[in-house]
Amino acid sequence: MSPDIRVDSEKGTPRVYALYNLLLWSISLTVLPWMMIKRMIAGARGEVFWQKLGMISPHILETMTGKPRIWVHGVSAGEVSAIHPLIRELRTQYPGACIVLSTGTESGQKVARERVPEASAYFYFPLDIPWIVRRVVRRLQPDLCIVAETELWPNFLRIVKKEGAKTMLANGRISERSFKRYGKTRFFWMGVLDHFDVLSMIRVQDGERIIAMGANPVNVYVNGNCKFDQAVFSAEAIHPEEMKKILEVGEDDQVLIAGSTHEGEEEILLRVYLRIREKHPDVLLFLVPRHVERADRVEKLCEKYGVKDVVRRSEIDSQGRRGARIVLWDIFGELFKLYSLGTVVFCGGSFIPRRGQNILEPAAWGKAVLYGPSMEDFADAQQLLESVGAGIGVGNESELFHWCLHLLDHPQERRSRGEAGKEIVFAQRGAARRNLELARRLLSR
Repeated sequence: MSPDIRVDSEKGTPRVYALYNLLLWSISLTVLPWMMIKRMIAGARGEVFWQKLGMISPHILETMTGKPRIWVHGVSAGEVSAIHPLIRELRTQYPGACIVLSTGTESGQKVARERVPEASAYFYFPLDIPWIVRRVVRRLQPDLCIVAETELWPNFLRIVKKEGAKTMLANGRISERSFKRYGKTRFFWMGVLDHFDVLSMIRVQDGERIIAMGANPVNVYVNGNCKFDQAVFSAEAIHPEEMKKILEVGEDDQVLIAGSTHEGEEEILLRVYLRIREKHPDVLLFLVPRHVERADRVEKLCEKYGVKDVVRRSEIDSQGRRGARIVLWDIFGELFKLYSLGTVVFCGGSFIPRRGQNILEPAAWGKAVLYGPSMEDFADAQQLLESVGAGIGVGNESELFHWCLHLLDHPQERRSRGEAGKEIVFAQRGAARRNLELARRLLSR
């Protein structure tokens, strides 16, 4: 590796970092004013904006007590959920530790605060501008920084290493699309990856890709996917009776669940559902948009198709389901529990090029799972579930209708597929414990 690429903290920033920071500053001149205006228009608190600028409130800092200090970062809701099993293991291993959890999005922050009680504090990840990152790192003084999946922020990694922290990539994955993009700038990423002490990847293929990007093979490990641990833990801890009572679902009711749907998918699902009702008139549809703020648009779509028996989830607590056969979710955080009620489950973000959603969650409940062709972000889970018949890919609306009807009409096959999926998901546990062992080694050095 040439000396102008590898970072040498004693000799200053390489030319590639100078170019990166120049580009970052150019973007910031546009993005920062836009962020401020957006906050003012929305009337929202400035917490997100100021924390991204490195202004962590004294109240948050006061909660950061204990040793060792471990900073875990998961950008959004999916990454926070994936890294949660490792945080649980860290808290068990180091009960007196200060574990701080940062996110990049508001949805991630919501999941962190509501579902990760093991963390000592929560805040928003700073913008990757040197003086901002340096300010945060010196306030937190972490002993170990753990980044979930593939959050590669060059200045952050360079500065935390310079300040003396150990660094770890956990549950790392490199999709084919990302690999092609990174490959065009490999000369830069070689230096960035050199700042990781450990890179723990999900699959052998992920390990090979990150080595090809420039990671030192000695530091690369393949430890599986922590999402298996999270799905199993949640399925064992949650009781589905709660949702049955709220949604007035009986033992004999058939429920089609469409989880994490995106623009363009609800229309397909409504057409499929209306065709299914011709044969199964009492079947229920629980429709959960990935972004609940789209509920108004989805409700209008139901009106377009002449569907009248629709109730919003937020109305049920006070008014009940009132016999409605379609429930539209306009609140956040119930999808995993909801999957427990599914007769047939479809996971969205897959009929359109959004790279899929987490199919392990319904599989952990013993459900056969349907999904479209775009599943790049969950290729390992797709391959695993399909190997036992629990994952069923559908290429178009006609195939989705066929499989929904088939599973409704063949309960024994449906249960058999679902149980096979649950069994293989439970068998994949252990990634969190293997990642913990790597973290222990770094902290002991």
